[in-house]
Amino acid sequence: MDYSPVGVPPGLEYLVQIDQILIHQQVELLEAFTGFETKNRYEIKNSLGQKIYSAKEDSNCCTRNCCGPLRNFDLQIKDHNDQEVIRLVKPLRCTSCCCPCCLQEMEVQSPPGVTIGYVVQQWHAFLPKLSILGAAKENLLKVDGPCCAVSCCGDVDFVLKGKDDQAIGRITKQWSGVVKELFTDTDNFGIEFPIDLDVKVKAVLLGACFLIDFMFFERTGDSGNRCSVFG
Repeated sequence: MDYSPVGVPPGLEYLVQIDQILIHQQVELLEAFTGFETKNRYEIKNSLGQKIYSAKEDSNCCTRNCCGPLRNFDLQIKDHNDQEVIRLVKPLRCTSCCCPCCLQEMEVQSPPGVTIGYVVQQWHAFLPKLSILGAAKENLLKVDGPCCAVSCCGDVDFVLKGKDDQAIGRITKQWSGVVKELFTDTDNFGIEFPIDLDVKVKAVLLGACFLIDFMFFERTGDSGNRCSVFG
């Protein structure tokens, strides 16, 4: 018998009772020493640092090392029973202010195969802006980032806003220390949102966090370059 709360996708029950998520990217030694882009892996934790999910990128070697952070991929998020509860689907897209017709986006599915929302980059000449959309692509929330989305000895906040343009939370790229920031692309994030936010929207915000990571904090191969709204 299924005892899941009504309207909550299987495996997301824990998200109902929390208002903060931590995401820690795992260090890949091959990538750190050679610059060869490997599949990203993450641990998703609660505010106490307890692991609640794990996430692993599904992509091929060619797209990772030729397309960099612009690449298409699936990200599989699994629970403690190794069951996939969320799937993030990112197509190959541009990320340039000069090419506003094909900007970044991510589809969020839970369970896999059932779309619950989208994260879509909105065109702006110099500011990071994302829209959080529902399954029917209706506007729910938006995310506004700083003019300079660079983690330089401090955290970087992307503000989560409601339809009334009031701040209700944030996605924070957390400063990881000089060694990690300079020599790896291993990133730490925190997501804060109202505890009574729809659990499906909380899951879509996970997608927004991963999209932000790839757009602004993922290194492009061994060049050290990163994406931005400028391409």
